Amino acid sequence: MKHIVISFLGKDKPGIVDTLAKTIKLHHGNWQTSSMRKLSGFFAGILEVSVDNEHSENLLAALKDIEGLSISTEVTEPVSLADETIRLDLTANDRIGIIGEISSVIHAQGGNLVKLVSTQGNAPHFGQKLFKATATIAITGDDHIDSLVGALEGIADDLIVDVVVN
Repeated sequence: MKHIVISFLGKDKPGIVDTLAKTIKLHHGNWQTSSMRKLSGFFAGILEVSVDNEHSENLLAALKDIEGLSISTEVTEPVSLADETIRLDLTANDRIGIIGEISSVIHAQGGNLVKLVSTQGNAPHFGQKLFKATATIAITGDDHIDSLVGALEGIADDLIVDVVVN
């Protein structure tokens, strides 16, 4: 059994996910997990597919032939996380470099960023831009979690960190 990690980007139009799903099914692949989104007129995503070894080459070739999508693939073996994961919900006034600041602190505190979803929007009643993110982080030990949260809160007075232990 192989796992294929697929990233894609194309001009947004109806049917992109349907085309991917049909191609994967036709070549005996099983859609495992994914994250997709419309961004500035494009549709982008990443997904993981499992497929038996004898069908993997045909699936890879068929994916590359999908018209209108730029597709990148990596073939791998399935991996499971050994570390504990926590979810952090982060909110702050938006500013240039905030993702870099957050990711640097996570790395310096021994965390591994597993998933990051971020948005920007207007603060209610103020019109100021707000940064919001949900980060899933692999980290070991309660003392490391406390240290990580303290370091993140130290980035700026306006950064709010809510922790959810999975």
